[in-house]
This record gives sequence, C-alpha cells and structure tokens, in this order.
Amino acid sequence: MRNKNQRVGIFIDVQNLYHSAKHLYGGKVNYRELIKTLVDGRQLIRALGYVVKSETSDKSAPTGEASFFEALEKAGVELRMKDIQVFPGGVKKANWDVGMAVDALRMSGFLDVIILVTGDGDFEPLVEYIQWGMGRIVEVAAFSYNTSSKLKEAADLFINLEKNPRIMIKK
Repeated sequence: MRNKNQRVGIFIDVQNLYHSAKHLYGGKVNYRELIKTLVDGRQLIRALGYVVKSETSDKSAPTGEASFFEALEKAGVELRMKDIQVFPGGVKKANWDVGMAVDALRMSGFLDVIILVTGDGDFEPLVEYIQWGMGRIVEVAAFSYNTSSKLKEAADLFINLEKNPRIMIKK
C-alpha cells in the first residue's frame, strides 16, 4: 500500500494530540519523530498543524505557548493559527475542525495520501469523502485510547501512536 512515490500531506489537530499526550500519558509529543514516522520514506508535501492562541499569547513574549509554537515550526510543522474566541459570560471556544477539513479537501487534488492526526470522530465524513469522492488514501494517526472507533474503521490505515515510543517524550 505504501510506496516512495506517494505524495503525503499531514494535518495535525495539535490541541487534540497535545492534550491526549499530556493527560493520558503524562508526556509530550516529539513532532519531528511523528512526521518522520508518518511519512515513512514517502514524499512529504506539507505538514500543517492547527493551533489556537490563548488570550494572552504574544509572539514577542517568551511564553511557554510561543516556545511550543516555535518548536513545532522547527520540527517542520507549518502552523495555522487562530485566536481563542471568548463569548459573553466567559465561555471559550477553540475549534479548527472545519479549517482542517477544508485544507485537506483543497490539497487532496495534489496529494496521494492524506494523514489526519486526530482522534476526533467528527472527521469520519471527511475521511469517507476523500476516499470515495476524491479517490485518495486516508490514514489516521492518534492515540488509540481516545480515538473514535468509527474514525479508525473508516481510515485506510490507523496508526496507533502509543505503539511507537519514540513519538512520546516522558516528562
């Protein structure tokens, strides 16, 4: 199924991956190793990471968030950022699902393999559309414990990140 001529695009739900690694495994993700593992000798076209900036985030300030974003970029992840939305009453919302889906669809015309790095079951219709509507291979990479079973089943290949210890950095 995999060959070195395949053009690969990686779409990383950074918040989903970050919180899974932190809360389930008490660790962090080695994004450079993640990309290397997912590409697996094929041609990486783009690796996009979807992040939400906190209210106090400022690229010029040396915050933990800014250094995290910088580390992602150094690992080869092209960041797509948006500010967190704060609604009256203090409710906060941060979601990149639609943006990630649109980017995957937009780029599927020049990719052979779309790799979604998320466990979010909301992406199941996207997986099916890219496979059947666009004729592309869709791989899903996430931690099995908190990945939708329907998403795993829909993917051409599910990559269980907990099976690769090099991807996790223990605190």
